[in-house]
Amino acid sequence: MRLTDRLLRRDPEARALRALARGVERLPQRRRPEQSLQLVADLARRLTRATYCALAVTDEHDRTQGFLTAGLSNEDLRGLRTPPQAHGPLSSLRADGRPVRYDNVQDAPRAFGFPPHHPEMHGLLGVPIWCLGHVRGSLYVTDRADGKPFDERDERLLLTLAQHASTVIEREWY
Repeated sequence: MRLTDRLLRRDPEARALRALARGVERLPQRRRPEQSLQLVADLARRLTRATYCALAVTDEHDRTQGFLTAGLSNEDLRGLRTPPQAHGPLSSLRADGRPVRYDNVQDAPRAFGFPPHHPEMHGLLGVPIWCLGHVRGSLYVTDRADGKPFDERDERLLLTLAQHASTVIEREWY
């Protein structure tokens, strides 16, 4: 294995950017913003080994305008009916712009407000998506497939991917 390959394996931001570049190359030239944001959600899920990922785009009043997922079955998606809104465990990251990480989200002080039929989850890691100086969404993953809690590497990966999502949202959403 080449030295650069070994360094990339250790550096989560570099891994995320390399995977993102490969994914963007496969997208059509003329794409909708949802296609780019779906790529972000898919990569976030894969790179953090999460069972579920969601990316929410919000307006200036913190109402969900766009919601993309990775890892949910069609049945799960039909059961949700409406995307999560600005309350529950993710509300603090949307209010103060700082990442949240819970080993067991049920123990979180704000573990309420899940929509009916929301998939069960335990571990949660969420990061804000900043656009034009304001939090305009969130990117979050739940339950690592290996059963371990999310860690700082996972958080750095999500922050890197959230920066790309921010660029897409600023250019094509607002």
